[in-house]
Amino acid sequence: MPSSASPQAAASPDSIVIEARNLTLSLGRPPARVDILRGIDLAVTAGESVALLGPSGSGKSSLMAVLSGLERPSGGSVQVAGLDFAQMDEDALAVARRGRIGIVLQAFHLLPTMTALENVAVPLELAGEPDAFARAEAELKAVGLGHRTGHYPAQLSGGEQQRVAIARALAPRPALLFADEPTGNLDHATGIAIMDLLFERHREAGATLVVITHDPSLAERCERVVSLEDGRIVSDRRAA
Repeated sequence: MPSSASPQAAASPDSIVIEARNLTLSLGRPPARVDILRGIDLAVTAGESVALLGPSGSGKSSLMAVLSGLERPSGGSVQVAGLDFAQMDEDALAVARRGRIGIVLQAFHLLPTMTALENVAVPLELAGEPDAFARAEAELKAVGLGHRTGHYPAQLSGGEQQRVAIARALAPRPALLFADEPTGNLDHATGIAIMDLLFERHREAGATLVVITHDPSLAERCERVVSLEDGRIVSDRRAA
């Protein structure tokens, strides 16, 4: 648990957009049960940029999955934008995420029968956006794929698929953005450009940004760095 001197301690209750208390996540049953998250306490304020830093297996991606409503916790509570994610079923969570939460996962989940443009535009259309395809095209241009809008995922490299997934997450202008190792499939120069774009959107829209990474240099770009080990928060500090 973070100490009383941690950055979250001074947060006003009215400004907190994510609040987890004694959050746990376990898989399986005794004696084969695996404890992934072990009593996480975390508060994130609106508009903050936070890095969840830790080695592989530390629980950072699992924590993101619970905080974003992709995974149900085994215990504890998690409030996101005033909604009790721990008590909502999958349908209610999907509705809660739509248009409000953008998620960039290590697995891209692009629809293989849709072009890059359609993969970005169709979720916007389903959310009722009137200019879905124009916005999708603009987002693809922003990630350097304006010339690949008509290509299907199988015709794109892994890095290009990653950029389509990032464009899809950014297109709805979400108030809360999660990015799990967002530069993992990109070359160094493209990775820097993509992170510049994520932070630019974070600043422009005042969006809350949570970045999951094992890279300390990327973590230091955020305002706050929360380090995990073995399913627990071991430090919570303002970035230098």
